Amino acid sequence: MPLVKRSISLHGHRTSLALEPEFWQVVDEAARARKMALAALIAEIDDNRDPEDALSSSVRVWALGRALEGLPES
Repeated sequence: MPLVKRSISLHGHRTSLALEPEFWQVVDEAARARKMALAALIAEIDDNRDPEDALSSSVRVWALGRALEGLPES
């Protein structure tokens, strides 16, 4: 599956972020549910990540955690 690249402003600087469409779907839905701009949600994830971790990896892990919250417990 090809990556989808999006450009956003993050803390006043333009950057781009490339994720698989499935991850973008989770992030977009979360931003809508929280009634916040996509850039604001990405900035929140950025503010809470380990500086050693890549932003794209941090967004993927965040999205995975969000998706797993909806799964029933076994």
